[in-house]
Amino acid sequence: MIRVLVVDDDFMVAKVHSGYVARTEGFEVVGVAHTGGDALRLVASLKPDLVLLDIYLPDQSGIEVLKSLRANEDVDVIVITAATDVETVRSAMRGGVLHYLIKPFDYSALRDQLAHFASLREKLHRLGSAGQADVDQVFGARPTSKPLLPKGLTPETARLVENALRSRPEGLSASECASSTGVARVSARRYLEHFVSTGRAEVRLRYGGTGRPERIYALVPGA
Repeated sequence: MIRVLVVDDDFMVAKVHSGYVARTEGFEVVGVAHTGGDALRLVASLKPDLVLLDIYLPDQSGIEVLKSLRANEDVDVIVITAATDVETVRSAMRGGVLHYLIKPFDYSALRDQLAHFASLREKLHRLGSAGQADVDQVFGARPTSKPLLPKGLTPETARLVENALRSRPEGLSASECASSTGVARVSARRYLEHFVSTGRAEVRLRYGGTGRPERIYALVPGA
């Protein structure tokens, strides 16, 4: 589970954002802070993987909290705020935030960023060394309806596989996808795994009577 600290001065907003995180598979809220001081103390004691950081806090700005985190803690940060002035956005970028979400937003906006974070985190965990394409994804990629395809995959076949997924919201296996699209099972699985790696699809195991469990793929709602 990816452990998240929610920081917001508004108790109700913090509750809503915590609910969004709790709804997202693979994430859990480990703490909530309403001041900058509390945020720093909770990061130090709870060691979360990710902080959702408001800018407008009663004791110090979120930018000041961000600077303290960068100096003392190893944690990723997504800014969630109503602040729209360019200097604040620039300061957040210089502080190395993963993204900057402007309030108000709906669940899907945060879910996309969480899925993006989880995907990159898993990718970096698996890599022994990073090629340029890997680095480009980490530093430049954002959730998009048209993600860049790895070498050997084509947009035309990707659309076929995506349409097959959309026609089966309950999920389908690589064999079922191959049968539906006319592509080889190995190729179908490559495309399906690509959708999983970019956060657009999820996978679960289907157990039969004998043999190994089958991987079942389904589009993430709203993807």
